[in-house]
Amino acid sequence: MHRYPGTGQYDKFSEEGVYSCAGCETPLYKSTTKFNSGCGWPAFYEGLPGAINRNVSEADPDGMRVEITCAACGGHLGHVFKGEGFKTPTDERHCVNSISLKFSPANSSM
Repeated sequence: MHRYPGTGQYDKFSEEGVYSCAGCETPLYKSTTKFNSGCGWPAFYEGLPGAINRNVSEADPDGMRVEITCAACGGHLGHVFKGEGFKTPTDERHCVNSISLKFSPANSSM
């Protein structure tokens, strides 16, 4: 199922909690690393340690974006971009499709 920019449920979503892989429920991102990039997709500046694989072989020819997948199940999450100038600790933007994420509020047990 294809989603268009600005249509995903987590694009403008800002509750505190954890975003997990919709396929296998492995935790991927903390809500504290989510930021508004204005791209129309949920954006994070870093994932949880070891949770996300970068598939450099799937980079665009210009090297501007690299595919990211869930390290546990291999599910496609989106792409990571570096050096765009966002004021984040990593200067990265993980551009993730809402359909590949499942959110758990901070006050719920995982």
